[in-house]
Amino acid sequence: MKTVLMVAEKPSLAQSIAKILSRGSLSSHKGLNGACSVHEYTGTFAGQPVRFKMTSVCGHVMTLDFLGKYNKWDKVDPAELFSQAPTEKKEANPKLNMVKFLQVEGRGCDYIVLWLDCDKEGENICFEVLDVVLPVMNKAHGGEKTVFRARFSSITDTDICNAMACLGEPDHNEALSVDARQELDLRIGCAFTRFQTKYFQGKYGDLDSSLISFGPCQTPTLGFCVERHDKIQSFKPETYWVLQAKVNTDKDRSLLLDWDRVRVFDREIAQMFLNMTKLEKEAQVEATSRKEKAKQRPLALNTVEMLRVASSSLGMGPQHAMQTAERLYTQGYISYPRTETTHYPENFDLKGSLRQQANHPYWADTVKRLLAEGINRPRKGHDAGDHPPITPMKSATEAELGGDAWRLYEYITRHFIATVSHDCKYLQSTISFRIGPELFTCSGKTVLSPGFTEVMPWQSVPLEESLPTCQRGDAFPVGEVKMLEKQTNPPDYLTEAELITLMEKHGIGTDASIPVHINNICQRNYVTVESGRRLKPTNLGIVLVHGYYKIGMDELMEVSFSPLAATGKPLSRCGKCHRFMKYIQAKPSRLHCSHCDETYTLPQNGTIKLYKELRCPLDDFELVLWSSGSRGKSYPLCPYCYNHPPFRDMKKGMGCNECTHPSCQHSLSMLGIGQCVECESGVLVLDPTSGPKWKVACNKCNVVAHCFENAHRVRVSADTCSVCEAALLDVDFNKAKSPLPGDETQHMGCVFCDPVFQELVELKHAASCHPMHRGGPGRRQGRGRGRARRPPGKPNPRRPKDKMSALAAYFV
Repeated sequence: MKTVLMVAEKPSLAQSIAKILSRGSLSSHKGLNGACSVHEYTGTFAGQPVRFKMTSVCGHVMTLDFLGKYNKWDKVDPAELFSQAPTEKKEANPKLNMVKFLQVEGRGCDYIVLWLDCDKEGENICFEVLDVVLPVMNKAHGGEKTVFRARFSSITDTDICNAMACLGEPDHNEALSVDARQELDLRIGCAFTRFQTKYFQGKYGDLDSSLISFGPCQTPTLGFCVERHDKIQSFKPETYWVLQAKVNTDKDRSLLLDWDRVRVFDREIAQMFLNMTKLEKEAQVEATSRKEKAKQRPLALNTVEMLRVASSSLGMGPQHAMQTAERLYTQGYISYPRTETTHYPENFDLKGSLRQQANHPYWADTVKRLLAEGINRPRKGHDAGDHPPITPMKSATEAELGGDAWRLYEYITRHFIATVSHDCKYLQSTISFRIGPELFTCSGKTVLSPGFTEVMPWQSVPLEESLPTCQRGDAFPVGEVKMLEKQTNPPDYLTEAELITLMEKHGIGTDASIPVHINNICQRNYVTVESGRRLKPTNLGIVLVHGYYKIGMDELMEVSFSPLAATGKPLSRCGKCHRFMKYIQAKPSRLHCSHCDETYTLPQNGTIKLYKELRCPLDDFELVLWSSGSRGKSYPLCPYCYNHPPFRDMKKGMGCNECTHPSCQHSLSMLGIGQCVECESGVLVLDPTSGPKWKVACNKCNVVAHCFENAHRVRVSADTCSVCEAALLDVDFNKAKSPLPGDETQHMGCVFCDPVFQELVELKHAASCHPMHRGGPGRRQGRGRGRARRPPGKPNPRRPKDKMSALAAYFV
């Protein structure tokens, strides 16, 4: 009989899975390391009777570290750790003898099924297990598959049995991504930690410098806390004044009104408004409104939201909350707690999960009503492609779980029930009053249907006094109008929940590692947890972050380099301040306005000069002309539009030859001729600066057509060719050098179809092409010759045919 070895990530998980798959008929014994048990039973696998051995690891089997000599702080320069120091895999916890234990259990086995957690870390542990076990397993015959991966999201009979029936393969790429992250964390973290610690050791008597750590995620996490501290310290309160009015609706009842101006920061102005209103006896009703509104039920629960709520509402730190959730998962009470997804797949058994709660003493009535009336499909959230949202998998009571485990389970369950409930609906009433010349407002809410707030009462709409029934023109006696003096308040220190939000927003850590990074800055004494779970940086944390700021500050660079304001030469005027901007030729070339402190990027690999002191009609910036040389192409551009596209159909980095302004004389609309003869998306545009050696160039690729040499003037007509719809060109030649018959000097025609013009057009490729020229076929460096002919059947993508159409397109 062949043997199947199955490995889970934790001992408790191995026991739960073995019980489900064996249907309870199994024998168990402790492994040689004393930490992991082995559960054995018989069954079938791949159509044959086998003996199953289910065991586990305790997290990572191996860890990454430097070779021995590089772990001696005093003998190695921290800088060597970045690249020169070799690394090796070592046993993560030698006391557990995990490698020997796996080899003993794996020896003589024929197949292995990996039941590690279904995330990147789990995939990495899969290959750690395989590296240890495969050498001692029986060799496969005839290319037989021996390695299998089980993928699951909860410890339920259904999920585990489905995973066993649909085994796959471990993902090597995900495992390698963890290896890369581990090496980066090791090299960066160790190098900076050793440098900082050695630098500060022995320098200050009141500083515990035994370990001053640095981490690629830990340090930005601390940075958020110090940034908030700096805002608090630099905050200067401002005094402001508000008017508060009270109107009497009957003898025993009054309404407090809010001032529509909200507040003013000048006392004299506030006093003026008070004088204008305090003598008024009546408040006139200006308007009333009653609108039915809805408060949306929550999205399905992911890890980050669970950690936020655990900290802000349950008073549980992120690390403790994550550990509690993992225990609930391994015990089968909830689904996998590490997920970024807030969207249930279409085949998820929502009713089945809800039925599990139908007899719970706290929410049975709500659940039974939802099952009877029909559940509401959860809101469409984000599908990260990992695990389903965190969901309760079986019912539990407070007596069964107790303490924090119960409080977290209760929240998860209430959140799940809320996602399949209806929105909370309420009626919002608003009355606008006029007292003298000033407007005041009061509003109230009346709940129409509690919806999901029945099971999440802390989210309910607050009870407010109902407003009196009235209509425009009604009057109420004014009780009083008074002026209140107040001050703006500084922000408070970050809560753990706010820090988690910032970390998620800026991509610091993962849903699984965020709690670890927050815990690290607490353990390192960089921050302390104050009341309300607010994180207050210590002196050490503040000094470290301020030191990092100093490393990146300008004064270090200004020792050797000149600031932008002192560099370059004046070239063109800024459209905002109308002062000259300086042209910095050093790559990347750019324009800088020292007065506005704004920098504008320019096309590279060419020359820039002022374009006839002409200005953009949109922003008043002076235009500049970019050119790749006499054999290449050139076009004008507005520095502001080039960096801030003015129209929706434009992208950053477009010059005037791609601008869709309907009437500007430099735009594509005015100078575009027709579709490029070579690339699909480009338009041939007349270069108005190229005379007397006139050129037409594609605004996407590097096609250039030389034409009408020695012509006095070339103009793009509003008329189009009846054959190909390209714009006609109106050309005036010098009388002495006119190629036209009979001493004619003027001719209008199509550059593609007119036989006279076809003889005067020579097609080439620009000698060079700068990076902003997009398009595939035109990116060649070679040159070609040929007459400019439109490929048959290609429509003209140029401007609309008439000016009204152009304006319509402009304003749509």
